[in-house]
Amino acid sequence: MTAAVAYGTPAGRFAVLIPVYNHAGGVVSVVERVLALNLPVWVVDDGSTDGTAEALGRFGGITVLRHEKNRGKGEAILTGFAAMMGKADWAVTLDADGQHDPADVPGLIGAIPAGGRPIVIGRREGMIGGDVPWTSRFGRKFSNFWVRAAGGPVLSDTQSGFRIYPLPESMRLGVRARRFQFEVEILVRARWAGIPVAEVPVHVSYTPGMKRISHFRPFVDFCRNSETFGRLIFLRIFRKWGDIAPLSHGK
Repeated sequence: MTAAVAYGTPAGRFAVLIPVYNHAGGVVSVVERVLALNLPVWVVDDGSTDGTAEALGRFGGITVLRHEKNRGKGEAILTGFAAMMGKADWAVTLDADGQHDPADVPGLIGAIPAGGRPIVIGRREGMIGGDVPWTSRFGRKFSNFWVRAAGGPVLSDTQSGFRIYPLPESMRLGVRARRFQFEVEILVRARWAGIPVAEVPVHVSYTPGMKRISHFRPFVDFCRNSETFGRLIFLRIFRKWGDIAPLSHGK
C-alpha cells in the first residue's frame, strides 16, 4: 500500500488535481490509488461523454467539477486551480490514463526546497520500447527544444503532466493556451517570471497490449503547438528589446 502523505507539510498544504476527458476505463483506478495518499482530491471532468461522470460518482470524499463541453486540458487545470484556492498551497496534477504512479508523489513533494516555490515536473523514465507511443517520444523532444527556444527552462520532459504547481503563483502567469499547450506555455512564462522549475524522475506505465486512449490529433495539435511557440518566441524577442513589460505574474 502506498505510504500516506500528510496534507500539511512544512512547505504548505497539498492537494491532487486530475483533469479527465473520456477516460472512464482508467480514471477509477487512478482515483483509488490517489486516495491512498490521504490528500484532498479534485477531479475536473472536461465534458466527457463516455461514462466518466458515472464512474466518478461511485467515490465519496473527492470533489468533482464538470465542464458541460470539452474546453481543453489547460482550461480543466485552471478550473481546478480556481477551486483549490484558499484550500491548498500546491496542486499536484497527474493524468487520468494511468501512466503516472501516485506513489511517486512524495518524491515530488520532497524536491521542494525549504522556502522555495518552484514548479516540480515528474520526469518520466523508461520512455523507450514498442509500447511507448511514437508521438510521446517525438513530442517530448520537439517540445523540449521549443520551450528552450522561447526562453523557457532547459528541461528533459516538458510534456509530462505529472507536476506540482505553486498556488496562487501559477494562476498569475497569464498563460493563454487552453489545451495541451498550456503545460508547455506555463513553463516558459514561469521562467520569464523568475519561478524555478525542477525535475524529479518518476515511473511511467504503458501497459503492453492494452489499448491506450489518446486525444492527440497530429495535424490539429501541430498547428496549435506552432501557434503557441511562435507567439512565445515573438514575445521573447520583444521582451529582449524592452518594447514590452516583462510578463511577470500576469502583468
